Amino acid sequence: MKKGWACFALFVASNSYADIEISGVVGVEQRYFLQDALYENQERSYSSAFLMPELYSEWNGGTDTLVVKPFYRIDQHDNERTHGDIREFQWAHYADSWETRVGIGKVFWGQTESLHLVDIINQTDTVEQVDGEAKLGQPMVNFNYFSDFGMFSIYAMPYFRERTFQGENGRLRPPIAIGEALYESDDEERNMDVAIRWQSSIDDWEVGFSVFSGTTREPELVTVLSADGEPEILPFYAQIDQVGVDLLKVSGAWLFKLESIYRSGQTENFAALVTGFEYTKQGVFGSRYGLGFLAEYQFDEREDNFFAVGQNDLMAGLRVMLNDIAETEMLFGFVQDLEEKGTYSAFVEASSRLTSNWSWKLNGYFFSSDDIEDPYYFLRRDDHVQFSLEYYF
Repeated sequence: MKKGWACFALFVASNSYADIEISGVVGVEQRYFLQDALYENQERSYSSAFLMPELYSEWNGGTDTLVVKPFYRIDQHDNERTHGDIREFQWAHYADSWETRVGIGKVFWGQTESLHLVDIINQTDTVEQVDGEAKLGQPMVNFNYFSDFGMFSIYAMPYFRERTFQGENGRLRPPIAIGEALYESDDEERNMDVAIRWQSSIDDWEVGFSVFSGTTREPELVTVLSADGEPEILPFYAQIDQVGVDLLKVSGAWLFKLESIYRSGQTENFAALVTGFEYTKQGVFGSRYGLGFLAEYQFDEREDNFFAVGQNDLMAGLRVMLNDIAETEMLFGFVQDLEEKGTYSAFVEASSRLTSNWSWKLNGYFFSSDDIEDPYYFLRRDDHVQFSLEYYF
């Protein structure tokens, strides 16, 4: 890593036309769990701090850019949540109808609110957020071609990132320790993964079609006995093929959304989808406030998989927008399992700016399950709220 920074510094020093901008965010976070822990060595209160600077440089009239975005968090109790990552370290070159990106990058695919089925390029940084939104940086070579028929993208990914898991002292984890990863590929994390995607705007529709072949980002969890006779969970990363479709239809104040995938290569070949709508009403009761009403249905054919949380579920949500200078916004959501009345989850997400540099976020996550085979069963005492104060520079 030191060698990489030295090469970059030499490059910048030798290019008198390079513009360099430095920005970023630093923050503190407090998590508080509402119930006593299920397992030993867990706490009810967790404090942490994080830093994510960003360096941006462009040259050749903006046709070449470089983004460098490292990340580091230190956690009071969970050694696994104390971690660092290179979220981005990517050079990009732009031409009239194409662009090339090389390095460590982040790519998002998808349209729905409650689950992102088609979003498969980057690995989930589970220790960061329970909702799966935080992602690890992915080494890749990416080529995008722009035409009248849409954007065509190709990705080659020479190195795989394992999913992060909470440590022994962390909450939001299974009851036994997570061990070393297992791979189906003999090349393990150095297997070459590939993906292609087409996306286009057609009248009021946003359409995406993707194909992925390589190491699954979503491992299967295998329980084994360790050398000392203690049970442990090993993440198994199979070789998969996945086809995905995502749609967004804009019709006035209505948004209609769909994501659907078919995946083969793991224990079960399966199809899954999320579909629903969002309706936004501005100027509620003559005020400046806006309300968004959301509903999504989740379906997953898998019967026995720790990460299959949306097998036959319904999500209902309410988005509140104050439309003020602080950009205050709140989102309330409730997800009900349609087959198990006692299995459900809820979430609250709120954020606002205090000044041009300071902002706050308040999130809450709540879980309930009486079914020992349901993923939420292991989280049934992990209801928590978290508050973060962030400074942008």
